[in-house]
This record gives sequence, C-alpha cells and structure tokens, in this order.
Amino acid sequence: MPRMLDVSEDVRAEIGDEEAERLLAGDNAPGSYDCTSCRTPGDSEQERTSTVLFVGEETAVLAFAHASCIPSQVVQVAEEQLQGAVRSITGEEPAGGPEQAVLGITSGLVLIEGDLHPALVVEPTVPIARPGSGGSSDEFLPLLIEQGFVPVTDMGRLPSVLPGWSVLLAMGQLHAVLQPGPGGSGSVSWWQAHQPLQVTEGWRAAANKSQRVLVFAVPVGVIGQQPREDLLRDALEKAAADGRLVAAAMPLAGT
Repeated sequence: MPRMLDVSEDVRAEIGDEEAERLLAGDNAPGSYDCTSCRTPGDSEQERTSTVLFVGEETAVLAFAHASCIPSQVVQVAEEQLQGAVRSITGEEPAGGPEQAVLGITSGLVLIEGDLHPALVVEPTVPIARPGSGGSSDEFLPLLIEQGFVPVTDMGRLPSVLPGWSVLLAMGQLHAVLQPGPGGSGSVSWWQAHQPLQVTEGWRAAANKSQRVLVFAVPVGVIGQQPREDLLRDALEKAAADGRLVAAAMPLAGT
C-alpha cells in the first residue's frame, strides 16, 4: 500500500530516485514506526510522515518522523556518532576500542530568566588529571575553562554559547556531546553514550523549541544522582556558591 511519505529533494538526492520511488510506493517503508523526533508511534499509512536521513562520512541511516514534528531533511552527523547509533540499534559493540574517561551525565530542566531550559550536568566518576601531570590534583574544571566553559556564580543567568560544541540528539535520544576536532577538522566526541540515553518528553520539547542545551560541569562528588529536578537545582546552586560549577550553552544537533 502506498505510504503518506514526504521525501525532500535533499533526501531524494542522497538516496536516489529509484529508492525514493520504492519508499513512496510502500516497498521499503515501514507502516508503523517510532518518530525520530518525539519518539511516539506513527503510522505512514494513516498520517503524513517525513523521511529523515542521518548522514556521516561513510554511513547513512534512514529514519521516520511525524510530518507535524519535523520536515523531511538530511541531518549531517559525525561518522563515529552515526556508527555508535547503528551499534546501539543492532546491539553490536566495537571490539577492543579504547576506553574513554567516565563522565556521568544527568539531564533535567532548569528555570532561568522565567523559562525552562534543557540542561545536562556532567560529573566525572573519578578526579580528572591534566595529561602528563601524574594525577596529583583534579584539573577537570580548569581544563574545561581552557576550552571556553565559564565559571558560574549566579544560576539566574544564562551561560554564553560555546562555539564549535554541540549536543547530539538522534532519534529522540541523547547520543553525544561534540567538540571541535583538531585543526578545525569537524566535530569529535567529548562525551559519548555507551547506550543512547532517554530524555523526558518535556526536556526534548524544550530542546526542540530553543535548539540549545545548557551544559553544566562539576568535579567528582559535588552533585551525584539527584532524584528530582528541584534537588538538582539546589545542588547546582550550592556548587555555584562554592565556586565549583562551570557551564556553556550548546546548539542542538540532530532531532
């Protein structure tokens, strides 16, 4: 049965006319799907559906979304992020890859200047030493300040945007925080989820509205896991008062 699919010219140019026509005819398109934007069920036989193509350097993944959520489009993502998304879908993990420093991330909504803003709070599980320093002190915040993060003294003010950094939300889940690559060579992972992290509908709606995420960071042991957003806010306020909080705003990449 023909599907109620929207295939943009950009998507058609990437997948080719033949594949686009097969999709429109219903040959390769799913009937039911989880919307890549809002993550609620959709049905391409009953409602208008957008084709969304996530494209890396070598890999492409076709996803579907309610046309009322986002238009059909091509979303450029870093190849390693796309491979990570593919592994998370297929359940395959790379063999023998290097372990990254363990950074815990908590998502929540933070009220600043009268609006709810989507926020991520980053806290290492161990002290972070400066490379080559021998690990004598925790240099996590100084290292981030050198990258452009700003110390927070007042939780009532929005942090400034950090150029070149972004938060990757793909298929409605949090995949990575990206930073500029060496020598301006695109984006690389600063933090990447081993398993894509679910965020609440409220968080995702706020992120899609503002297209920006506030990223706060603290040294190990400052905040921990807070069961409620009011307690998370209290912990952030205390960290700011103690001079142990830095932050930056980052644009949202993906959907």
